[in-house]
Amino acid sequence: MDATSQRDGARTPLPTVTGLAGLAELVSGRDRLYLRYSDGPDQDRRSVSKDYESGLELPGLSVTVLTPEPWWTRPLEDWLARQVRKYASLVEEDPERCGWVLQGRTVAHGPDHEPLLDDVRPIAYLSEDVMGEALDRYRRHFEAGRKPTDP
Repeated sequence: MDATSQRDGARTPLPTVTGLAGLAELVSGRDRLYLRYSDGPDQDRRSVSKDYESGLELPGLSVTVLTPEPWWTRPLEDWLARQVRKYASLVEEDPERCGWVLQGRTVAHGPDHEPLLDDVRPIAYLSEDVMGEALDRYRRHFEAGRKPTDP
C-alpha cells in the first residue's frame, strides 16, 4: 500500500491499496470494512445514495462488504476479488469514479440488500492494479454466471 498517494481531483489524502495482498492485510487488521465506488469521499460527504429504480433517496451510502463472513473458508483474497468485482462496472463505465475503502455505521439495507452507512470514515483508495488483479483472480477461482440449477 502506498501511504502517500492521493486520487487525482480528490482532496482527502488517503493511502492507496495497490494489490489484493495489501487489501487483505488492511481488512485483516481492522473491524468491518466496506468498499464504495463513487466520485470519492469528499463528493460523498455532500451527496446521498439513491435507488434509481424507485427514485427514492437512501438513508446512507450504499457499500459492498469487504470483511468476509465467518462461514467463508476460502482464501481472503478470493472473497476480496469477488467483492471488488461486484460493482467494478461503475468505475469502468465512468472513469471519474474510484473505489475506496471505508468504515461506518450500518443504518439500513438497500434494495439489493447492501448495507447503507452513515458516520463514514474513509480508509484508503483502490488502485487500478487492484481492480485488474481482482478480475484475474475472479476469473481463475470462480464459476462466474453459474446458476443454482447448473450441473
